[in-house]
Amino acid sequence: MYIIGENIQIISDLVRRAVDERDAKPLQELARKQVAGGAQMIDLNIGRRKKDGHEVMPWLVEVVHEVAPGAALSLDTTNAAAIEAGLKRCRELGIEALINSTSADAERLEATMPLAAEYGSKIIALTMEKSIPATADGRVQLAMEVILPRAMELGVPMDNVYLDPLVLTVKGMQEHATENLNAIRMFKVLSDPPPMTVVGLSNVSNGVPHENRSLINRTFLVMLMAAGLDSAIADPLDKAQNEVIRIIVERDTSTPLGQLLVNLYDATAAMEELDPSLVDMDDPDQVAIYKTIQILGNRVIYADAFLRM
Repeated sequence: MYIIGENIQIISDLVRRAVDERDAKPLQELARKQVAGGAQMIDLNIGRRKKDGHEVMPWLVEVVHEVAPGAALSLDTTNAAAIEAGLKRCRELGIEALINSTSADAERLEATMPLAAEYGSKIIALTMEKSIPATADGRVQLAMEVILPRAMELGVPMDNVYLDPLVLTVKGMQEHATENLNAIRMFKVLSDPPPMTVVGLSNVSNGVPHENRSLINRTFLVMLMAAGLDSAIADPLDKAQNEVIRIIVERDTSTPLGQLLVNLYDATAAMEELDPSLVDMDDPDQVAIYKTIQILGNRVIYADAFLRM
């Protein structure tokens, strides 16, 4: 599982202040920690940054590369000029870059997909136009009819295109979780070779009490991996999440938790429900995972107190 570290994001007061003041140290510390936590790529989220994005992005590329020279970089902004400035600096420094992101919106697609072609970069494509389709079929249609044809026209290789089915929170929008899983499965059969896939993992637990967020994130990640997910923008500092990734990659069934997670992976891969007889209902950790699966499968309505129910 290819992890794109999410922790350098402009909505953080620490990050915003560091960017505004051009203070490299806090940003470099975040970069170091994420690489140590297993991130192969670091997302550099500067938001819109309309006035000075073209200055901020290459500066941020430089300061992060200084302490994480082996990490690829995700240039995360809606400012096309900032993306291009970042791509130029990445090319000068020999850094593998990813554009985050484009979409099926004509204006946004034409501002960004040609940059992926020109600079040979990877690119995340959000499967939405003006709004997010309600179904997996709607997301797939945009990928098949708009995004992938334009990438092919420009000569962008399919393994450089990362389709994003747009994960939404289980809090009030939990029906989208199964649509995400179905979209991932369908994306992987759209072409040969298939496009890559990516999600913003933490979105699934937005608005959820902090103590439940990691559980929801990592359980959903197992299910997404089983559906064919290639990469995730996620928190590489979440040790429990990292352990889940290890268990699935190694298929480590040496512990009851490992056996349960591998069973969940296999059931999801086969598009089946996890057999409740495989869950030790006397084990609180296994019960918590099972309850989370029921929510992600839209079989039980989410409530903040779901672990106490």
